[in-house]
Amino acid sequence: MRLVFLVVLLCGASAAWTHPAPYSFVDLYLQGDGLRGTLTLHDFDAAHELGIAEPNTLLDAQVAQLQRERLLGILQPRLYWQIDGVSLAPRWGDIVVLPERQSLRLSFDFGVLRPGRIDLQTVLFPYDPQHQSFINIYEAGALRHQSILDAGHDTLVYYSGGTQGRWSLVRTFVASGVHHILIGPDHILFLLGLLLLGGGLRRLALIITTFTLGHSITLSLAATGLVQIAPRLVEPAIALSIVVVGLDNLLVAQARNAGQARTAQRDLRPWLAGFFGLIHGFGFASVLLEFGLPRNALGWSLASFNVGVELGQLVIVLPVAALLALLRRHSELAMHRVVWSGSVMVMLAGTWWFIQRIWFTGVST
Repeated sequence: MRLVFLVVLLCGASAAWTHPAPYSFVDLYLQGDGLRGTLTLHDFDAAHELGIAEPNTLLDAQVAQLQRERLLGILQPRLYWQIDGVSLAPRWGDIVVLPERQSLRLSFDFGVLRPGRIDLQTVLFPYDPQHQSFINIYEAGALRHQSILDAGHDTLVYYSGGTQGRWSLVRTFVASGVHHILIGPDHILFLLGLLLLGGGLRRLALIITTFTLGHSITLSLAATGLVQIAPRLVEPAIALSIVVVGLDNLLVAQARNAGQARTAQRDLRPWLAGFFGLIHGFGFASVLLEFGLPRNALGWSLASFNVGVELGQLVIVLPVAALLALLRRHSELAMHRVVWSGSVMVMLAGTWWFIQRIWFTGVST
């Protein structure tokens, strides 16, 4: 990445380009007293937007100054900024001519102290599908992040290195983890299937912990790119895990009803939770990768997403476990019927999802 930036900068420094380079630069400076930046544009792109036939005329400082307001009127709506979740427009400063680079430079200032999170969405010059905006972010004078935005990838999210940035990242990824577990019907049904047979607090805690360990391992491996499995394999396997849990519940319930003590007392749920948790982790990772991982805070984002998933699980597990325990104390017969009917429903849902994900495309959670 740095080599690409160096090559572009060297090209930009040449005064004798045969063809204008389709690049612009946004440099952001996060300092203790505020957030500032500069926007550097090639004169060819600026001239095109302004309807000026000869780009070189913009390299006259007086001409550039006269065109400043028009140019900002065109460009400012194409730079959408959010600072710590609040939409802000910067205050624009002077326009400076850079003849050696055939470019114009505009300075700006947000008038805010060092933020925790910066969101930028931009396609500066839609007329040119090849145009790229190179983003450089500096903190305390050191280059911390580089990105390239273009028509195919027009959004940047950056978390600063200070405490405020870390808390902003944690809030974002914890909320994402909670959201994903609560809107994922397959993950929820898998958890509910594991709870149906009941058990003491220690047993249920062991089941949930092994599921957590399983999905945390593969989530980390997949999110960091160490292990990759195609969603077309992961999604049917998740559905199959739900079928297996439901089937195991029925076998144990049948053994209890028949008085087969050895089979009735076995509890494979911690093993099932741990093994299938590995598969569910790949499902979590696909969502996390779509959401986007900040490479400058990979560990924090992974840990925060995992915490969010666990919080989401607790929201489901605690009330359901309490209700099942109450029902068991009230009536063993009623509980037996719940286990049977619930397990059959779990199996049917898992089977339907399995069929969907094998024979139909575009189906995911």
